[in-house]
Amino acid sequence: MPPTDESTDPGTGTDCEDTLDLRLSDELIALFARGAGPGDETGGGGSARGQEWGPGRYAEGAADPTPDGSDLLDRVGGWGPAKTPAGVLQLLPVRAGRDLALVHRWMNDPAVAEFWELAGPEAVVEDHLLRQLDGDGRSVPCLGVLDGVPMSYWEIYRADLDPLARHYPARPHDTGVHLLIGGVADRGRGLGSTLLRVVADHVLDHRPACARVVAEPDLRNTPSVSAFLSGGFRFSAEIDLPGKRAALMIRDRALRELL
Repeated sequence: MPPTDESTDPGTGTDCEDTLDLRLSDELIALFARGAGPGDETGGGGSARGQEWGPGRYAEGAADPTPDGSDLLDRVGGWGPAKTPAGVLQLLPVRAGRDLALVHRWMNDPAVAEFWELAGPEAVVEDHLLRQLDGDGRSVPCLGVLDGVPMSYWEIYRADLDPLARHYPARPHDTGVHLLIGGVADRGRGLGSTLLRVVADHVLDHRPACARVVAEPDLRNTPSVSAFLSGGFRFSAEIDLPGKRAALMIRDRALRELL
């Protein structure tokens, strides 16, 4: 996202659950971990699922190595498959050589580009991916592979170690998610909500120290905000981030059976 306002206003919403007002300075963020953090969430575009991908390339349930240092996220690549009402989902850490062309195509769909702002030549997307892959593991870009077919792009990241933590009452081990649904055929039928709920619970199941999964979709992206609400997240506050005003969405471990 292009840098604009760096206000630390935590937002106008009130939330009895968010009483720990922890705002991390640049120095504290650097002390906890060294690296950079990721971007935004929206629906996607591109070709229909299954095109260009040979059988077995993304085999269901196949483990994928997680980049060195990614113990900050308890080795996302080894979490294994998750059953969803739409099929079996696997989060596979991105490999630039294998996945760059696909992610680049998705990022250049106009519906995606409006919010992710990564349209353009392949080098733009490659730089975005490599900053995470070559970092300290606080953010892991993944393909969402549903029944063996890649159909979504995810970023699983340590929100408490990300610049986002300057803008809301962060708690230790808060874990953030960004989602892009790649194929037009997979949008507009509730699949995003289904996957958000399953992936958030997948995070909580595999990160015992994490009490909350957070997200910050652009307030203008009404379908995205709605998907989070339908996916078991609650609206916590409006927050000002560089380049956007966002809805802070939270899925709490303590409330996961109620929402």
